Amino acid sequence: MLDAFSRAVVAADSKGAPIGGEELNQLRKFIAEGNRRLDAVNAIASNASCMVSDAVAGMICENQGLVQPGGNCYPNRRMAACLRDAEIILRYITYALLAGDPSVLDERCLNGLKETYTALGVPLQSAARAVAIMKAQAIAHIQDNPSEKFAGARLRKMNPPLVEDRCASLVAEASSYFDRVIGALS
Repeated sequence: MLDAFSRAVVAADSKGAPIGGEELNQLRKFIAEGNRRLDAVNAIASNASCMVSDAVAGMICENQGLVQPGGNCYPNRRMAACLRDAEIILRYITYALLAGDPSVLDERCLNGLKETYTALGVPLQSAARAVAIMKAQAIAHIQDNPSEKFAGARLRKMNPPLVEDRCASLVAEASSYFDRVIGALS
């Protein structure tokens, strides 16, 4: 797994040159965004259980056959495995977001995921749909804009609302990690 600093060192080492110029500017930017990055990861991690259960429930609402006898979320142990897998995927996405690098997601989560799911008979389209639902939720939490309509009394905001463009780079980065998972399942 590489973080932004390790990636800069590896790139500089491969050139046989010290870190400087654009690499140094990227590291400065990474440090400057550190608190917002931590806030984004904290927002996702703090809401992970609800995000996972809502994503799986949404996936099931769209495909009721999953919870019928013979479906991939039937019986309870298969439903538990589905929830576990969604939680693991979300956790690795937060690791990638924290590190600012997708290598941990690619190496430890996505490597062989499609083949494993295919061998187990997991419907890839449904799994990708659950990830897409988690993506929408994560974006709302990163922007600190959870839906008051659906949360009601359980609504929990992390910070005062941020101007959207301040979070745009983190939203784009997080979205790219979710898209990597969806792409790996397609």
